[in-house]
Amino acid sequence: MFTASVNLAAWSYVEIIFAKRKLGASMASHEARVRVFGAERANKLNTRLTQLYEVERLEDMRGLPGRCHELRGDRQGQLAVDVTKNHRLIFRPTEQPPPQKDDGGLDWSKVEAITILEVEDYHGE
Repeated sequence: MFTASVNLAAWSYVEIIFAKRKLGASMASHEARVRVFGAERANKLNTRLTQLYEVERLEDMRGLPGRCHELRGDRQGQLAVDVTKNHRLIFRPTEQPPPQKDDGGLDWSKVEAITILEVEDYHGE
């Protein structure tokens, strides 16, 4: 795993882990993102990564552009944020099992670290 973290303030700490070293390397700089994903996706990835780095908790992503949402079916337990029309940045809470509400759903307010799994067009378009 490849870890990136930013200490934004004494009370705010966001940790982002990349599931694979190759993925972490492809996200390490804007130039690397352009090389791997192309200019349009690289620019959107810059925006989404900045948002993720700047939120105190995952809950804060709900109010930002990018439609951060939980996935279902065979991707249960994963979340995604829009990169382009078809491409998503897919991640999961790093803590396993993830924090849960009383009803069993993900407690977004307690997620402080995520593991980025991939950038994918999981709709196959």
